Amino acid sequence: MAVSQIHIRSISLPSRLHPINSTEFEAEVEKLKSSQASTVGLTSDSIISGLVGLAELYSSMDELTQAPSRIDDALEGSVELLDCCSSIREVVQMMRESVRGLQSALRRNSALQNDVASYMGSRKRMSKCIKKILKALDRIHASREVYALSVAVFRSALLFFSSSAVKCGGWNVVARLLLNKSAAHHGVVNEVGCVDLALSNAEFDKQMLQRGLQNLESCVDGIEGALERMYRNLLRTRVNLLNILTNHL
Repeated sequence: MAVSQIHIRSISLPSRLHPINSTEFEAEVEKLKSSQASTVGLTSDSIISGLVGLAELYSSMDELTQAPSRIDDALEGSVELLDCCSSIREVVQMMRESVRGLQSALRRNSALQNDVASYMGSRKRMSKCIKKILKALDRIHASREVYALSVAVFRSALLFFSSSAVKCGGWNVVARLLLNKSAAHHGVVNEVGCVDLALSNAEFDKQMLQRGLQNLESCVDGIEGALERMYRNLLRTRVNLLNILTNHL
């Protein structure tokens, strides 16, 4: 993945409005760590909650009081996280386009063989991208605890989009999951897996599939918004680190 080029003097982002002390910040870190550890399954709500909580942590950072000797490590980690976040956003966009394409075909009430094949082909390409990003996350040197937490949250988001349906009790179970978004949160599959499994059944109900796609689109909307917020705060963190570095030159 290419590293974004950021020019120190050309970027000016507002500082955060509500500074907190280091003790409060560490408490927020522990709170997010606990929420991630207690999460059962990879649901859209848990992914969005993790990303929003992580974005809040970055927005609470007070100019990252780093020793000059550790700035280089922090800079490297920040740009790697930026690249990964950007790549995850691309995966989410791929998911959105695939969902909308299949929804459009369902509304046209046309033969769906080619559209289903296109959707599943997109899912395979998405899976390859996800594997690459996961490998990139594994290579990140987490010089700060919040960076390690970022890697964990990003990994969860990627696994959400790569997961498929497992341990399901047949089409009736899939139908219930497709009809009720909250049911997926208490079952064995998430919104992505529900649609994947539905399309693997040659006798799927078009109306129920449309409902499942609507559920998935809603999840994509929430995750995309949380990722956008996360990216902005990562960018601001990068700028703050660069400012600290230049002040010590």
